[in-house]
Amino acid sequence: MEPKINEIAERIRELRSILGLSAKETAQAIGITDVQYMQYESGAFDFPFTFLYKCAEKFGVDIVELLTGENPHLTGYTVVRGGRGLPIKRREGFEYAHLAYNFKNKTAEPFVVKAPYRESEQTKPIEMNVHAGQEFNYVIEGYMRFVFDGHEELLGPGDSVYFNSGRQHGMIAAGGQNCVFLAVVMKDDEHRG
Repeated sequence: MEPKINEIAERIRELRSILGLSAKETAQAIGITDVQYMQYESGAFDFPFTFLYKCAEKFGVDIVELLTGENPHLTGYTVVRGGRGLPIKRREGFEYAHLAYNFKNKTAEPFVVKAPYRESEQTKPIEMNVHAGQEFNYVIEGYMRFVFDGHEELLGPGDSVYFNSGRQHGMIAAGGQNCVFLAVVMKDDEHRG
């Protein structure tokens, strides 16, 4: 079941309050304006993945706790059957399925991501993201246009990219079709649970 925006917003607001953080210092840590932060925290807009990831880092919690209100509890191993990952729709049209949502103290966040092909995005600058750590993307189906600090790559099935996610990066589906890829977001040493 897809987590509801207003429930996530309430958990973010509560955690910020419990930790004694102001909206301003939380917004600064996430890299957005106070006004943008308050719009997200009030539930006025859906949350981009990077926003949730940075909130989880700032609050010292697992991203799954923000999404579901539950703490992951498995420590030995976890199995997620095909098509049963925790669904996350945090970027317009993109569908993330979290593949280790029940595992406690993860050093990485693995997802299967479905990125929609949009003709209108092909001639615009790609939306860029920045978050602490490193990331690995492996293309399963379709094509991905990947941009990193001004460098651009076209990746197809079987291609992969590993990068420092603390630098500007972004990706869109390319080649006239949707793109499905495995994304593994690895936390930096400071943010490992």
